[in-house]
Amino acid sequence: MSAPRRLPDAREPARRALWVVAAGCPGFYLFRYGLDDPVVALYAVFGALVLIMFCQVPSAPRERTRTLLATLPVGALLVTAGTLLAVSSWAAACGMFAVGFTVSYCSVGGPRLTGLATAFQLFYVLPCFPPYAPATLGSRLLGLTIGILLTAPAERFLWPEPAQEPYRTRLADAAAAMADCTGAAAERLAAGPGAPPATAVCAAADRALERARLSRVPLLERPVSPAARFRALRHTHAAIRHVKDQLDRLSTGSGSVAGAPPRAPAATLDLLRDTEDALRRAAAALRAGTAEHSAALPGALDAFDAARAKALPAAGAGLLRQDAVVRAVAEGARLATEAARIGLGGRPPDGPSPFAYATTPGPVLWWRRLRMHLTPRSVHLQNALRIATALACARLLAGGLGVSHGFWVLLATLSLMRTSAADTRAALGPAFAGTAVGAAVAAGLLYAVGEAPVFYAVALLLVIAVGFTVCPLLGPAWVQGVFTLAFVLLFTQLSTADWRISEARLVDVLLGGAIGAVASLLAWPHGGQGELRRDMADFLTRGAASCRTVTARLGGAPGPPDPLLPVRHAMYFAEASSAQYHLECGVRRPPDRSWEAVLTVGYDMVHGADQMLTSRQEGPLPPEAAAELDGLAERVAAEVLRAAEALRAGDGADGPGLAQMPPAVCPPDASAPLRHVENRPPGTPDTQVLLIVDAEAWLTGVARAAARIRGAPG
Repeated sequence: MSAPRRLPDAREPARRALWVVAAGCPGFYLFRYGLDDPVVALYAVFGALVLIMFCQVPSAPRERTRTLLATLPVGALLVTAGTLLAVSSWAAACGMFAVGFTVSYCSVGGPRLTGLATAFQLFYVLPCFPPYAPATLGSRLLGLTIGILLTAPAERFLWPEPAQEPYRTRLADAAAAMADCTGAAAERLAAGPGAPPATAVCAAADRALERARLSRVPLLERPVSPAARFRALRHTHAAIRHVKDQLDRLSTGSGSVAGAPPRAPAATLDLLRDTEDALRRAAAALRAGTAEHSAALPGALDAFDAARAKALPAAGAGLLRQDAVVRAVAEGARLATEAARIGLGGRPPDGPSPFAYATTPGPVLWWRRLRMHLTPRSVHLQNALRIATALACARLLAGGLGVSHGFWVLLATLSLMRTSAADTRAALGPAFAGTAVGAAVAAGLLYAVGEAPVFYAVALLLVIAVGFTVCPLLGPAWVQGVFTLAFVLLFTQLSTADWRISEARLVDVLLGGAIGAVASLLAWPHGGQGELRRDMADFLTRGAASCRTVTARLGGAPGPPDPLLPVRHAMYFAEASSAQYHLECGVRRPPDRSWEAVLTVGYDMVHGADQMLTSRQEGPLPPEAAAELDGLAERVAAEVLRAAEALRAGDGADGPGLAQMPPAVCPPDASAPLRHVENRPPGTPDTQVLLIVDAEAWLTGVARAAARIRGAPG
């Protein structure tokens, strides 16, 4: 028996309908009928309607109010630009391209700008159409100011939107679940070979991590801003993910050479328990939202290294790798706690660390983000160019055809165009059908009622209050229909009642939708799916290169100041295209989860390399050991590159398409670096021996993750 269909939540559309009535209608009716100033009336309802119905502002209520008020100077600037550039179609179209591109491209800065992008574009669109009337600029700005100033308190005090669950709470749940998983791993290692795995605990940790994935977080709540604290929250999640990957190696026995984990010494169990405690403290700090400083885990790592050094003469390959994996668990937890502290407003740790961004000025971080995405490979640049070109062409065409309500053409282009041609085509049918029905109803009303302003004033209130509440629950066609009816009733009160205004609305939506469809078809028609495969393959390719570079650095070879910069850039592009892919899949189909496994391989390379580069090292490794590590890095890199080539060869498939790859050759049960450690020459410093073991555990872990994605469904 199938599950009952879940009814949509009516509170959100009802809330927004109430806000439009409270913030948009008073200014409109006062200036239209009380003061007889239709320009101020139009821009008063326009300023409120755009912010309420076409925008979503994340954050707490007080921050949302500040954000809405901050739109006032930007909106005034855009209305002024549109008013002045309406002198000609070409001037208005060039301005439309500049505004459309700038606003859309700045969405790389995070959800707050993304949520306001449509409003900023529409603030320019309405005044850039005839009549060219710079003398009315004061009235337009007055109306816009009234609309925005009424919207902010209405949104804040009149049935306010509940605060969303902050991302740090999801991270707190993940950290707490990982603490449980770490404690279970300690108990299993203490029990020795044959102890059953803590399946339920590990499954709970997987679920908590899944909730914290950016692709599972609402779009406008994702911490994707270039600001240091948001980047630190993303770093926290990646570090917790790394902890889970290493714990999985312990639970499956792949953290040791022989398969079954050997009985762990007391120092290993103590480190795991210290790690569990650190993760619990990090979870509590994330939940409370207050930064906490603790040096317990770094001290525990130093004590563990000292205990490992003492046990080196009697340690076999299995115990060496197991202890290296346990250390990677603790090191990942240390990074998670430090990143969480930065994300909550704390200071970064002293000394070498992967948190250089925490001391970089905010404007520099913003500039780096904007500059990095200025490439045709970036989905952000593609979206900005697609939208800007479509809006500019729509403005030119509307001006050339002399349509009476050109604003509706660009509104249709903006609201119907999606990031892929398939999604745009899917949106056109319901939109055209709804517009046709709404236009027919509006034309019938205008024809039957005639010149009756009071009727239209009351009808507009009812359509907003009832239609804006009910129609979003019924589907996109109903939304287009009620918007058509509302716009016709609104503009009828600003001019003579004529049923032909309904015809104009239908023609304008058809024209705007067609322009959006053509733009989506000609400009990167596959959207995020089209770039995802290439970006993921590039992430793996650059990650493979980083494996070679890092092991060469450990051997004393010269290299760039930041050898991980290329793979980090590739990671950002892969994350951006993955986010857009998941957004597109949410419209048409479930996303292929295999892509998450590909990302995990890249994360393992990046964060393991970070740990190697920031580890203490007494000079370069001995040449023999360095050669063994370089050889293992070459084999692991070859394994990763094979996965990257399989991705590139899988064009046309929805998923990665890795299932047909041949069997892996890495990792071996006892790798050459471990054999070198077991037969090391006398006098090799203990710190170098432990570094070799840790690097071997990192590389074999990467090979394990790369081998795992080959079995992912394509």
